[in-house]
Formats: sequence, C-alpha cells, structure tokens
Amino acid sequence: MVSRARQLKEDDVAVFVAERAGTVVGYVYAGLEPQSWKELREAAGFIHDVVVTPEAQRHGVASALIDAACDWFRSIGAPRVVLWTAEKNEVAQRLFARLGFRRTMIEMTRELEHL
Repeated sequence: MVSRARQLKEDDVAVFVAERAGTVVGYVYAGLEPQSWKELREAAGFIHDVVVTPEAQRHGVASALIDAACDWFRSIGAPRVVLWTAEKNEVAQRLFARLGFRRTMIEMTRELEHL
C-alpha cells in the first residue's frame, strides 16, 4: 500500500510511503522545482529520494513509489520528472530506465587538493 503525506504542509512537496502489514518498507520524497539555468532545464518534478528496505527490494515497491510520485506530479501539472543517481548505482539506473527515465546531463567532479 502506498500512501501520501505532506511535508511541512507545502503544496509543492510530497512524501509517499509504502507499507506492508503496517510496517513502512519504503518512501519517495518528491517536490516541484522551478526552472534552473544552472541545470539547463525548465520547471520539473524532482524525485529527491527513493528508499526501500533491503527485504522489500525487488518486489515492485520502488516502482510503485515512483509511479505514485509521477501520478502526483501529473495531477499538479508538472511537465516532466527529473532525478539524480550515483554514477555507480547501476541497479537504480536500470530501474529508472525501465520506468522511462533517460540520461540528460552528466555531472563531473574534480577534487581539489588543500594546502
């Protein structure tokens, strides 16, 4: 079962929680983000976190949570949904690709030495 709760009573933020037998097994934290010149994108729904307990993984929980967030974004008129994932998190990237997400930006980082 996936249910929706508001964070801080903000209209542009939602947390969806997945439960099994009354126990929370996952959540997705989603919010509406304005246009970003830095990220070269228009306004979008943004999935900040998707967390599923190890024992509930690979049972469709993450997919159901992301679908719930996307349905909510659609209902409030968001034109697209964006999320970020770690470069080495191939399991998550396969899930997101299966759900219709595609790569649009590549972030690159350089560590600076401190004297």
